[in-house]
Amino acid sequence: MKMVVLAFCLLGAIACAAWLYTPDGTRGALEAKYAGPPSSFVDVLGVRLHVRDTGPPAAQAVILLHGFGSSLQTWDDWARGLEGDHRVVRFDLPGFGLTGPDPSGDYSDARSQAVLLVLMDRLGIARATLVGNSMGGRIAWELAASHPDRVGKLVLVSPDGFASPGLAYGVAPQAGPIMRLLPYVMPTFLLRATLAPAYANRAAMTDALVARYRDMMLAPGVRRAILARMKQTVLQPPEPMLRQIACPTLLLWGERDAMIPVSNAKRYLALLPHARLVTLPGIGHLPQEEAPAITLPAVRQFLAE
Repeated sequence: MKMVVLAFCLLGAIACAAWLYTPDGTRGALEAKYAGPPSSFVDVLGVRLHVRDTGPPAAQAVILLHGFGSSLQTWDDWARGLEGDHRVVRFDLPGFGLTGPDPSGDYSDARSQAVLLVLMDRLGIARATLVGNSMGGRIAWELAASHPDRVGKLVLVSPDGFASPGLAYGVAPQAGPIMRLLPYVMPTFLLRATLAPAYANRAAMTDALVARYRDMMLAPGVRRAILARMKQTVLQPPEPMLRQIACPTLLLWGERDAMIPVSNAKRYLALLPHARLVTLPGIGHLPQEEAPAITLPAVRQFLAE
């Protein structure tokens, strides 16, 4: 009897695994759906970057850097609101979206900065305003510290950079059991549960938005690249680098951010001499998606100064 029960349990486990197994999508189909005009693909340091470059080419350049697990589409509404009078460049960072895996296997922040600098050179952009959300915010302020001649202004949207519970300095984060299953399974209900904490207003997390995130996660090789980036993300105390930043900086932070607390803003303000903070009541970690009409005016005003 025990053998029969074990056999049924094993069959059940196999059936469940087969039901949950989610293979990568087809690149051609994903590019047909998400990489129409004005998208282009630019080879940078061996990486095939998915890029959108819109607005007047001679206008002030604004480069938008998305967060962990996201893609350039996170900026759709802000881009539409800026490209009338700014040159707006956004791209899928290596390991994400339709850019996909970096053949070098290097997902360090230094590598991301090098890719960004070469992309700027390719596009003829000597100096730009960098706008970064979460992980993209960290990459933006790191570049402003290491290459101040290339960054005119910074807009940091709930930026990453300080240690937090479960993420200490000098130690790579540990991938939990669910993350280790990421390359093999991607049920929509689990993705929705993972995304939910990023939105204070859950109505903003529409079915279409969840479907887009899922499609980007299923781009060939992306899930494995995400795990690789996680293992290579080793935070260092940010104070020395932040003290080097002299450019004007706007901090935008949702007061209901459940991913990176708004209390971190005080730490940035104490280290950035030319920074100011705009807090966003009732908004979470992704202001550009959750409330673009409410949040973009502060950015436009800052760019115009």
